Amino acid sequence: MVSCFRVSSKNLFDVKLEHASSPPRGWNSYDSFSWTISEEEFLQNAQIISKRLLSSGYENVVVDYLWYRRKVEGANPDSLGFDVIDEWGRMVPDPDRWPSSRGGKGFTEVAKKVHDMGLKFGIHVMRGISTQAVNANTLILDTKTGEAFEEGRKKWTAQDIGLKDSPCSWMPHGFMSVNTTSRAGAAFLRSLHTQYAEWGVDLVKLDCVFGADLDMYEIGTVSEILKQLDQPILYSLSPETGVTPELAKAVSGFANMYRITADDWDSWGDVASHFDISRDLAAANLIGADGLMGKSWPDLDMLPLGWLTDPAANEGPHRASNLTADEQRTQITLWSMAQSPLMFGGDVRNLDNATYDLITNAVLLEINSFSSVSLYH
Repeated sequence: MVSCFRVSSKNLFDVKLEHASSPPRGWNSYDSFSWTISEEEFLQNAQIISKRLLSSGYENVVVDYLWYRRKVEGANPDSLGFDVIDEWGRMVPDPDRWPSSRGGKGFTEVAKKVHDMGLKFGIHVMRGISTQAVNANTLILDTKTGEAFEEGRKKWTAQDIGLKDSPCSWMPHGFMSVNTTSRAGAAFLRSLHTQYAEWGVDLVKLDCVFGADLDMYEIGTVSEILKQLDQPILYSLSPETGVTPELAKAVSGFANMYRITADDWDSWGDVASHFDISRDLAAANLIGADGLMGKSWPDLDMLPLGWLTDPAANEGPHRASNLTADEQRTQITLWSMAQSPLMFGGDVRNLDNATYDLITNAVLLEINSFSSVSLYH
């Protein structure tokens, strides 16, 4: 039960500049496009966010999952053999959906356009290594030499580090953990995140490493890699089911935001499931706790408002949110009081006035950034 909150009189100039000094805010493609978004659709949304939402702090635009999967017959969220990988087993954008990636450019051109709009660019990535890379037995890049990773007079490969008995539970055909206790496994993860930094990525959302798929070794290894990069990158963890304050404490210091519930869609049952866990983590003093090179924030998931698609769909936005107006107000009020990251999920090309007014409400955004919250009495 929410008992009280107070809003600090601080303004932006009083806040110490650090990684995630306040809850990150932005837009994520998943609720409106599932995995199917194209470069054109993404940049169209980014342009509108820059013009209409950036002034309210929505500065991150994030491409959610499977940007490397070819959108062809037979492809779906757990299909195998449709991904685009490079010679080192790393995922690269599907060139048909992301044409500027051709010629080995990856997301460089998209990130530059996003930065020119005054925004920051984020991507969703999966745990470990892809099954496709393991099946192809690609070599591992040593970023220190620019050559294949060698140890013990051996060139290490994807099959040496992929843990086939540790697949992602909800995408078992797609990805598996890597052996991070080996130098080769750590080298592979370093090659991934070094490439993301070279592309100009500002936020990495690492999925299938938390909750039921908890992999503290990978969470910690990636955190250490990000510390060493010249490009500052916000670190987000996903997903979570059955979180406890103890589990949240275990990961909060490694990341800047971490999901504390299952996927939140536009049903009241999904929204209602967030009250108790928000109270528990506030009571454990985990809101704004120490995180990667700054602070960390429990993440209540995206705001499924406006124009959406359906979970795990193979199509883009085609319907309005099912939440009533009162339910929508309740959701963003809780998210703001709990100081959750605010990641809007609707297609902003079809942003209605009521949704716009709700997600840009100045009082709620002030609470989200600066409140001292008491959610546990």
